[in-house]
Amino acid sequence: MCLPHASRQGESQSLSVEVRNLSYSYPAAEAPTIVDVNLSVKPGEFVVVTGPSGCGKTTLCRCLNGLVPNFYGGEMSGDVEVAGLSVRKHSTGELSRYVGFVFQNPENQLFALSVEKDIAFGLENLCIPREEMRRRVDWAMDLVGIAHLKDRAPFELSGGQQQRVAIACVLAMQPRILVLDEPTSFLDPIAANSLFQIIKQLNFELRLTTIIVEHRLDLLSTYADRVLIMDSGRIVADGSPRSVFTSKQVESLGVGIPKVVKLHRLLKSQGLDLGDTPLSVDELADRLRRRLAK
Repeated sequence: MCLPHASRQGESQSLSVEVRNLSYSYPAAEAPTIVDVNLSVKPGEFVVVTGPSGCGKTTLCRCLNGLVPNFYGGEMSGDVEVAGLSVRKHSTGELSRYVGFVFQNPENQLFALSVEKDIAFGLENLCIPREEMRRRVDWAMDLVGIAHLKDRAPFELSGGQQQRVAIACVLAMQPRILVLDEPTSFLDPIAANSLFQIIKQLNFELRLTTIIVEHRLDLLSTYADRVLIMDSGRIVADGSPRSVFTSKQVESLGVGIPKVVKLHRLLKSQGLDLGDTPLSVDELADRLRRRLAK
């Protein structure tokens, strides 16, 4: 899976995302939504952000593509750099060349009369030559498996198909960083897992730095390099899925810890120690089989 036209020359060896002492309040808000957040994400990392509703996850995403502060206004302190660019000093349009943003509701970013035209829209704004645009559109559609839908109107598609179109629109821009805000909130578990597999494939094969806000940790935890837990605008936990999900502090926040983690903990309390915390049912089942075979 290679890019149709190389656009990675001079890719920075520095961190893909750097958040320093970030605090932010929406206009007329009584309290800040983001409070003194510091975060570094390396190129190619797959990071899951989760936490209780209203904890600041979506706002943090908006900071990564410049919607905060360039569109929403409000009061911001600290700084955010993506691909070496400060969101304070560069417009959302400039940042869109490096950061692809997929909204929670795909209908918020799909508006053309056909899938093909929707994917081409961002490239037209960048004045990409027609031949190159054709290559990128075809490449993006093939990548997420929607080439057969190219002439369909987005409003005619299912939620899962619309979300794939939204991702293709972003991928055609060839960003270095992909940010997704609860992309499976309108999908059933099977469609959600299929979408997660596509996102992980993009992350792995294109080294696409991926930051995804999600509550479906049962499905997503096996794909993640890191999990961030937010609460009241702050990052309160940051680490590997195994380390974060076994923290008593995290469970007290009401985060939906994967059920397999809870089952493993219960078995351990009953004297059946199966080693490190598993992140999937298959992993736990394999350990049980090996234990029973002894």
